[in-house]
Amino acid sequence: MVNRTRWAAVLVAVVGILVGNAGSAHAATWSSTDKWGTWSNGGYTVRNNVWGSGVGPQTIWANSYGNWGVWADHPNTGGVKSYPHSARNIGRKLSGLSRLSSSFNVTRPGSGAYATAYDIWADNHAYEVMIWVNKQGAVGPIGARETTASVGGHTWDVHRGSNGSNQVFSFVRTGNTNSGTVDVLAVLRWIGARGWYGDVTIGDVQFGFEVTSSPGGMDFRSNSFSITT
Repeated sequence: MVNRTRWAAVLVAVVGILVGNAGSAHAATWSSTDKWGTWSNGGYTVRNNVWGSGVGPQTIWANSYGNWGVWADHPNTGGVKSYPHSARNIGRKLSGLSRLSSSFNVTRPGSGAYATAYDIWADNHAYEVMIWVNKQGAVGPIGARETTASVGGHTWDVHRGSNGSNQVFSFVRTGNTNSGTVDVLAVLRWIGARGWYGDVTIGDVQFGFEVTSSPGGMDFRSNSFSITT
């Protein structure tokens, strides 16, 4: 009788451990279906950021600022629907930075229309710098192509234009990649060296997925992401 009781207790404990592990494996630390769902972690801010028109449902989840993702079901129509992202505020003059780099690793769908991109704001949103590391479907940057440049560890087609509210500089990688490191400071200095802006104050450095369409529901995942200053 004592042995049966002891083994029953062991079995219950093992089952409890397995169930607990399964639950934690399938449940994210944070999630939200709210358009403006926001979560702060480790000095970063993770945002759902469903800001466009004609949108569908989108759910964001995160285990940390670097490990997060979204399930998005946006219709196959034009116009950006959302930009879920993780962001860190820098709050320093360009001249005061000696290092600003970022590493990323993503898993993304093979259909739909979107770009995996950094969105960097300067001088209180007077300037926007977008760095596209990959793109899928019918999407393109704002403005005319200025040149092709090798800077920050990659080769980009550089576009310059305006969205009506601010100047936009877009660096579109000449070949898609799902992982790597970008010397962001080198890119920002490259812009300044051409006189396109002065000694600007760098605000948010954001990284995420600019989604135009994802019909039927698609998964976008940031496996890892970080910023180093």
